[in-house]
Amino acid sequence: MNFIAMDFETANRHPESACSLALVMVRNNQIVDRFYTVINPQMPFDAHNIQIHDITAEDVKDAPTMAEVWPKIKDLYQPGMLVTAHNARFDTNVMRQSLARYDIQEPHYFVIDTLQTSKLLEPKLPNHRLDTVSKALNVELWHHHNALSDSEACAGILIAQDEQYGDEALKNLVYQI
Repeated sequence: MNFIAMDFETANRHPESACSLALVMVRNNQIVDRFYTVINPQMPFDAHNIQIHDITAEDVKDAPTMAEVWPKIKDLYQPGMLVTAHNARFDTNVMRQSLARYDIQEPHYFVIDTLQTSKLLEPKLPNHRLDTVSKALNVELWHHHNALSDSEACAGILIAQDEQYGDEALKNLVYQI
């Protein structure tokens, strides 16, 4: 499979408050490249979010905004590109809202959510959180809620599921943005 695994962390409960982004590029079920950046959301951080991901306003004060990050990554989102995320509804909404905030049109791409694939293909797990699924599939998750670690784990989950169950088992779970 060829796809991008995407993960955002946010500064607060608002989806347009992206404060970090990681992308892991996969070609033929092999990780071939990674992209990670902190993002200045230009809005306040909530203590709850800081507790989850340990990113503070001080950490991003000199970081680029999403409008400045987008030109560096937009070419990855070619029409027909497959993007995965664990709980993709969250990450695709953060992408949509963060771009809309700067009047940037969201690209069209296909999505497959490893939370959903895991619920379908790994129904006996006690839950389908990223850390639980990663452990069950022997996928490394070196620092949960670090966007790069999470996106690498998400990529590993989809690769493992593709290798175990095949493209046919996964293709009905793909949807378009």
